[in-house]
Amino acid sequence: MSDTPKVKGPASYFPSIEKTYGKPIQHWQDIVRQQQGKTHMQIVTLLKTDHGLGHGHANAIVAATLAG
Repeated sequence: MSDTPKVKGPASYFPSIEKTYGKPIQHWQDIVRQQQGKTHMQIVTLLKTDHGLGHGHANAIVAATLAG
């Protein structure tokens, strides 16, 4: 067995997000952090409509960023 703990929760989507959209997670988190005063779902919608992310990926980025 590996000593590396398995990533759980929203961060488990990060490798797929980086592969699918070709940008590091930090890029998406920077966008989320710039959305002061917006709700979770408003930011998810922004990532989907303005940046072409799928709902699950956008939701994972927002959830992990706002929780951190």
